[in-house]
Amino acid sequence: MSKEEQSTKLDIERIIFVGRTYEEYKEMFLLSEKELKGKKILDCLGGACSFTAVGNQLGLDVTACDIAYYHASEDLKNKGLQDIEHAMESMEKAKENYKWDYFHTIEDLKKHRLSALHECSTHMKASSERYIPVTLPVLPFKNNAFDLVLSAHFLFTYGDRLDFPFHMETLKELLRVTKDEIRIFPLVDLEGKRYEHLEKIISYLTDHGYVAEEVIVPYEFQKNANSMLKITKK
Repeated sequence: MSKEEQSTKLDIERIIFVGRTYEEYKEMFLLSEKELKGKKILDCLGGACSFTAVGNQLGLDVTACDIAYYHASEDLKNKGLQDIEHAMESMEKAKENYKWDYFHTIEDLKKHRLSALHECSTHMKASSERYIPVTLPVLPFKNNAFDLVLSAHFLFTYGDRLDFPFHMETLKELLRVTKDEIRIFPLVDLEGKRYEHLEKIISYLTDHGYVAEEVIVPYEFQKNANSMLKITKK
């Protein structure tokens, strides 16, 4: 491991540990317990989301991966509490960029974020094997290891910080470890603008024999973030 890689993995201050709830995931990705039963599922990157925790409690087979998981769960919980406070302060200044029907107030949003963090950190302590540390674009899983891969608020969201080659290498790795399907949400960046290379990615997927479709979902908190990319292997 190079010094740069080691720094990336170990410097917790460079990690933002905030997550969404299980219920948010169901709406972001149009999921139901019925269709998830019996499937091996990967949440990449899982962060402080509670999808893995609640999903496994409901009898689902969910694994999460993230660079954050190189750190101890207690350290991540403390970092998450700080990050939520900071995020709520920033939200006050950017309220007009969001729709306030799913979350009615900033205090309501904070409750959801704290709930996700609590469920994630508690489950991580009890079932650490479900939280795999990774450094993208490489994943430590076998080919076709998962039936379904979910990826929320990472690819496309940080289109200004993660260049197109990184997006492509990460996507190819997600395709490698996926047996059936990938769902990516949202399709816009932090400013609510559609990811500039999305059509190029869809063309690549189509040319290589995958079915790629943009699907409108019932979840929209950030304005314009109301669709996912659904990729199916033939």
